[in-house]
Amino acid sequence: MKLAKSLGSVGGLTLASRVLALGRDSLQATYVGAGFASDAFLVAFRLPNMFRALFAEGAFNAAFVPMFNRKVAEGDGLPAGLAFAQAVLSVLLPVLILATAAMLVAAWPLTYLLSGGFNDPAPEQFAYAVTLSRITIPYLLLISIVSLLGAILNSLDKFWVNAAAPILLNVAMVVALLWFHGPDPYATARAQAWAVTAGGALQLGWLLFACHRAGVSLRPRRPRLTPDVRRMLRLIVPAAAGAGAMQVNLVISTALSGKLLDEGSISYIYYADRLNQLPLGLIGIGLGTILLPTISRQLGRKDDAGAMDTQNRGIELALLLTLPATIAFLTVAEPIIRALFQHGAFGADDTIRCAQSLAAFSLGLPAYVLIKVLTPGFYAREDTRTPVRFAMWSIVVNIVLNLALIPTIAHVGPPLATAVAAWINVAMLYVALRRRGHFALDRQLTHRLPRFAAAALMMGVALFFADRLVAPWTTGAVLTRVIGMGALVGAGCVVYALACLATGAFRLADLRALLRRRAA
Repeated sequence: MKLAKSLGSVGGLTLASRVLALGRDSLQATYVGAGFASDAFLVAFRLPNMFRALFAEGAFNAAFVPMFNRKVAEGDGLPAGLAFAQAVLSVLLPVLILATAAMLVAAWPLTYLLSGGFNDPAPEQFAYAVTLSRITIPYLLLISIVSLLGAILNSLDKFWVNAAAPILLNVAMVVALLWFHGPDPYATARAQAWAVTAGGALQLGWLLFACHRAGVSLRPRRPRLTPDVRRMLRLIVPAAAGAGAMQVNLVISTALSGKLLDEGSISYIYYADRLNQLPLGLIGIGLGTILLPTISRQLGRKDDAGAMDTQNRGIELALLLTLPATIAFLTVAEPIIRALFQHGAFGADDTIRCAQSLAAFSLGLPAYVLIKVLTPGFYAREDTRTPVRFAMWSIVVNIVLNLALIPTIAHVGPPLATAVAAWINVAMLYVALRRRGHFALDRQLTHRLPRFAAAALMMGVALFFADRLVAPWTTGAVLTRVIGMGALVGAGCVVYALACLATGAFRLADLRALLRRRAA
């Protein structure tokens, strides 16, 4: 129940950020559409997004948090942990400055790599895409420092502070769209690129303020590669690949789409992925953020049984919340896309293609979340190499499937390949943990899994028929769309809740226990 409460705090803020991001994407679809300007911005935005996921949500937490917690437990408490953090910052900052400068110089090949060179663009179009990349690259430096400060606050159980930071990025991008859009989609996309870097500055300011309030103060010193810093750097490289397999797969899919598919395909895949990221951000990132410090502390106390129970409850929460999202995206993807994006420069044909991509992405949604739940079982034991081996295999699978599927099912191929690769990654992570004796499904989880699936299928049937009733409300004025989507989502939630109670997937006793603990 403590895990559910922490997830509620982190997940609520992540949900607010993702809902704001959906509003941002809806405005972008209206003002920029799904043409080359949109594709160019999304490629420029892909690098900061990937780096944020690899570094902020993956590698840095995986390497830093267990070591920070061990320093606090074995040393002089928090001061020992902060001394380690300060040594890390002193090395990290100059490296980041040099890396950012190098990427600014190498923006042309980076843009080509991420886009596959697009599909035979005019020279001035590609130059425009390179310009957008140069504008967004400084975000990487800013978000890396944010990651360090956020990891410290997560280790102090102040999860909500770091979870609130992405809201500021979305606020900056929404403001840019509302105030600086115009008839030229290229100018609007350029304003969005500037907003990305401005949002990174806002996030850094927020984390600095929160750290000051928490009594955390770091002052960079002369860089020194202490044994602890060396160990963390050795851990961080494989952790980046292991935690970021999904992001790497998306980059590969984007590059192949830009090279092999028609104009607009990158945008279809992006908008579908943004919707797919809503439950992933709410559940997967929240669980990953909470589980790593929790499990590392339990293992530090030699409480292996407690760590295994925490992971079981993490999987239980993950599937309770992701299975209905998967069924919903498979059943009513088109009305969801229509209500959110079909207006302005985004037409009916765009809606159909984007909905097809969303349905394919959703097949891997439980897998994307389970990766976030299973990898802390390795990272908490300071094993960052095993997940990277599995991630490499999933990337190979993704490339092979992309090359096989794009010529046959076009824009549906990349998201379907990513979903299959994610499930293969999950299978390898689970088998490895089980063989080592670090994880096994407990009786409560095996009892509830089929009931979660049955409840989600019942909800899917209800949504299939409800869609016919609310279809006229998914177009037209904004208020009409809000009412239509609210009715569809509300009906799905009610049916799923009732189905969980009817099948025994969730009991009234669980709800009463949760309410009692919240009151206490």
